[in-house]
Amino acid sequence: MTPQNVPEAVFHTRVRNEALGGDNPFEWKDLTSGDVFEGKRIVVFALPGAFTPACSESHLPGYENLHDDFMKAGVDRVVCLAVNDAFVMFQWARSRGIEKVFMLPDGNGEFTRKMGMLVDRSAQGMGMRSWRYSMLVEDRAIVKLFSEPGFRDNPPGVPLELSGAETMLAFLQSDRRD
Repeated sequence: MTPQNVPEAVFHTRVRNEALGGDNPFEWKDLTSGDVFEGKRIVVFALPGAFTPACSESHLPGYENLHDDFMKAGVDRVVCLAVNDAFVMFQWARSRGIEKVFMLPDGNGEFTRKMGMLVDRSAQGMGMRSWRYSMLVEDRAIVKLFSEPGFRDNPPGVPLELSGAETMLAFLQSDRRD
């Protein structure tokens, strides 16, 4: 069976450009799915949103803390994806001391929608957000996906049982392909 590929999408990011000078030396840089995934072994973890409790206290820090172990397991990059804009993702990483995990904003929810992981969180005032999941992607192909149970619109919360850093790292270290 051929693995499913990640969907085509455009991510609107901000990158530092010292030539701009001043207090805000950043400029827009659009990245495509090809830019992020092509020819690379990527661990992606997607979560409901920046600054939310489980995302800030467990999910993101878990991947940051185990980042070096992911590199030793042959991963090229660890990516945090959320349906938040580039400004929010930058400030969230800054507030949490995140230096190794690549923060990928899916502000329009394009990638998340095409992945089939976009859920309505309007009951909590959050709008459309990503379901919580993690995946290993090799040259655009989704090799393994860990999706949290209970996928649905407007859940009272989204569990963090399967998509944490420890689960993904254990999978990589066992090199299972099931």
